[in-house]
Amino acid sequence: MVAQDLPLGPLQACPESDPQHAVWNLLETVTDPEIPVVSLREMGILRAVRQHEDVLEVVITPTYSGCPAMAQMHDDVVNVLAQAGLRARVLTQLAPAWSSDWITPQAQEKLRRYGIAPPHACAAAGASQDKVLQFARNQSQSSLPQVACPQCESLDTTEISHFGSTACKALYRCLACLEPFDYFKPY
Repeated sequence: MVAQDLPLGPLQACPESDPQHAVWNLLETVTDPEIPVVSLREMGILRAVRQHEDVLEVVITPTYSGCPAMAQMHDDVVNVLAQAGLRARVLTQLAPAWSSDWITPQAQEKLRRYGIAPPHACAAAGASQDKVLQFARNQSQSSLPQVACPQCESLDTTEISHFGSTACKALYRCLACLEPFDYFKPY
């Protein structure tokens, strides 16, 4: 197998003609420990697979540097490959930093069906790198993105807490159906 370094952006599925196809198929079964309906590849966390002698190196990039699920992701990757008789080590790569733009459209739909509002576009939409920290939302600010409720699709929603079930999500409530839900924050 040949080293496969990836460009910035979401990782695409490996073509069947590629010798690493079987490895990528195995890794496709590794789900995000906090969101079990999406794979690490779909989330853009899985970045590269390289062959070094008899050991596979799998490169992952966390959604943020303090992600508490990294140890579980590491173990899950090593275990799925070990079950197939492959030795692997997992390398954590922090640069380039993960972007929510790397989440595939399929994963965004899976998030919505799971009850998590997917993130809005970030860098791909030309978002400014100079973000302003806001402690309280001014109701007259119309530039804030509207977050659709994943249950009823209403745009009549409000942020309850900037931190939801995990630090990478915010807690919202739908004012139409009154259901709370997580919104995966764009990074």
